Order: sequence, then structure tokens, then C-alpha cells
Amino acid sequence: MALNFNTAFGFHERALNVESQRMQILASNLANSDTPNYKAKDINFQEAMAAAAQVTEAGSMSQTAAGHLSGLPASSPAGVVQYRLPTQPALDGNTVDAQQEEAAFSRNAMTYQASLTFITNSIKNLMTAIQGN
Repeated sequence: MALNFNTAFGFHERALNVESQRMQILASNLANSDTPNYKAKDINFQEAMAAAAQVTEAGSMSQTAAGHLSGLPASSPAGVVQYRLPTQPALDGNTVDAQQEEAAFSRNAMTYQASLTFITNSIKNLMTAIQGN
């Protein structure tokens, strides 16, 4: 019986990718909080997860040689990145609310850590099953 990592880690493997990409966008928002006319962005998590699931399920091509591409498109949240609606935009056109971004970043970091912990525990369980201890 072959081990399939998509079924072993399931949702959490895709969630790590989406959460990582969201963390980059939120960090970019925080870094540009003083940039005039910068518009805050965010990822719609549900849409990004649905897109990531389609990417994994759509990959029916196989890699026949080490130099070949895998046949799967790179998972990118490009279609699900949205501008955040500002609660109170600044006079210079910047829509980043630093407190809101910090809260979103912290919440995303917690969900990222939870997914990482789940995957780590799954690997430990697989190692226990393989070793027979």
C-alpha cells in the first residue's frame, strides 16, 4: 500500500500554504502602513482553500523524468486576493489600519501554528506506525 501525503495530511497541508501566503500579504500591509495611497489587501480564506483543493484534485498528469515539471499549476491566491474595505482611510489615501492588521496577523499565526502542529503529530503517528513501537 502506497502512502499518499494528500490523504495523510489533507486539509492542513493546503491550509499551511494558504496561511503562509496570507501572512506575507498581511506583513506587506503592515510594512506599508505609512505609504501614501497604499491599499490594504487580504485573502478570502474560504475561496483560497477551495482554489487550493481544485489545484490538488486537478493534477492528473504525472512527472515521468526528474527534469520535467509536475503538471500542477503553482498554487497562488492571485484570484482570491482582495482589497480590504477601510474603516477609516487616512487623508493620504492609505487604507491600512495597523491594529486590524496586527490582529489579523496574530490570528493567522495561531491557525498556521495549529496546522503545523497537526501535521507534526501526523508525522509522529506515521513514524510510530512504521517503526511498530
